[in-house]
Amino acid sequence: MKEHELGVQQYINREYSIVHDPIEKEFEFYDYVKKGDIENVRRTMTPLAYGNVGKLSVDRIRHLRYHLIVTIALITRYCIEGGMESEKAYTLSDLYINMADKAVTEKQLRDIHREAIFDFTGKMKAHLKERIYSKPVAMAMDYIYDHLHERITTEDLAEHTGLSVSYISRLFHKITGVTVSEYIMQKRVEAAENMLRFTDYSASHIANVLAFSSHSHFISIFKKHTGMTPNRYREKYYRRSEVIARS
Repeated sequence: MKEHELGVQQYINREYSIVHDPIEKEFEFYDYVKKGDIENVRRTMTPLAYGNVGKLSVDRIRHLRYHLIVTIALITRYCIEGGMESEKAYTLSDLYINMADKAVTEKQLRDIHREAIFDFTGKMKAHLKERIYSKPVAMAMDYIYDHLHERITTEDLAEHTGLSVSYISRLFHKITGVTVSEYIMQKRVEAAENMLRFTDYSASHIANVLAFSSHSHFISIFKKHTGMTPNRYREKYYRRSEVIARS
């Protein structure tokens, strides 16, 4: 927008009392999301495009959709700043923006707005909880993440952390709420989801790359965690344009 056009728009906004809510209020809200503070997010959250916000389109649905996309984009960046893995944050953002793009009613857009906010906040709460894990568990998590393509045993984690097998197993379960083997499978399934969504690799190749014992075992575990077979998941979420852009 040219400088004189911006001036005209500001004049119109003043004449018709079109003003925006204080930016400090927005910063406070997004900061609560970044901190995973669900109670304060609930307290400070306002309905989509509620109150004194800019008018982004004369079409009501498009206006709400634009505001929703802006909100998701800002939340994504705040969460990355707060420590969420960028790939995870952007994948989550893409999911909700695609949902917004397909929504055709105000209720659908407002429901997506609320779901996205609490989904990001909940994931930040879990992430920040992980950050305060004891050093041995954090070391074990890092080892698992770096060796998803290999067979991982509790003996490997014990050797890596300098603890006994029984102690690291008990400590890991106490802090994370899941066993070592359950955590490994969770992370392998998450990696498989990304590969199905963003690459052309076959399900059998992904099973092999991520060290599943067999293709059938991969299908069984993946369906248990996601409710879908790998092939069904790919049919639903495959991002062909992203694959082309990254190749």
